[in-house]
Amino acid sequence: MTPMDLNADLGEGFGRWRLTDDDALLSVVTSANVACGFHAGDPSTMRWVCERAAERGVRVGAQVSYRDLAGFGRRAMDVPPDELADEITYQIGALRVFARAAGTDVTYVKPHGALYNRVVTDAEQAEAVVSGVLRAGGALPVLGLPGSRLHEAAGRAGLPVVAEAFADRAYTARGTLVPRRDAGAVVHDADAVVARSVRIARDADVTALTGEDVAVRARSLCVHGDTPGAALLARRVREALETAGIAVEAFA
Repeated sequence: MTPMDLNADLGEGFGRWRLTDDDALLSVVTSANVACGFHAGDPSTMRWVCERAAERGVRVGAQVSYRDLAGFGRRAMDVPPDELADEITYQIGALRVFARAAGTDVTYVKPHGALYNRVVTDAEQAEAVVSGVLRAGGALPVLGLPGSRLHEAAGRAGLPVVAEAFADRAYTARGTLVPRRDAGAVVHDADAVVARSVRIARDADVTALTGEDVAVRARSLCVHGDTPGAALLARRVREALETAGIAVEAFA
């Protein structure tokens, strides 16, 4: 079977405030989506996560976002495309400095929160994200929802695309994520998350919130770092994948 990458959102603190158990998660995941300061994260946190990721052989990805610290990047925003492209380049560049200082590098890009959901269907915002990635230099893979406008734009621009699935998020019958404001959007039952993870990796499908079976082909599986007990859950997911004969390997 195709190997599966296991990613989580890390570095999602700010100053004295901490949200994710970065140290514990870095002992489990193969790719770290590091907040770049726009929805969370600060210079010291970015440096620390990059250093620990480098020590443990975990790939570093830039988790880019709308500029929305107060709303944790989950509020809908209308940002002019040129401005958004500049902000994407800025975030990647900031993280890259810390990654290279730690002896590693930024190896992929993943949008966060409202931006992630927006570029599934919004071609203009998707093009802006891709423009920002291109300006940052290097053919960085773009991690996102398969079939999204983001992946279409990245493919046209010659950037590698990596399909992502979510172990702990509910899906619609169209294969998109159920909005967080809707009941049932987040799967809280740990056993269900583990079972869904193996099914996605082995069978490439998942049951939608409304009961339909939906095709979900992915090379990377996300476990949200801000979920209570995220590190333990991620470890259970990894162990279940490996027990099922699925290698857990980074894609980048």
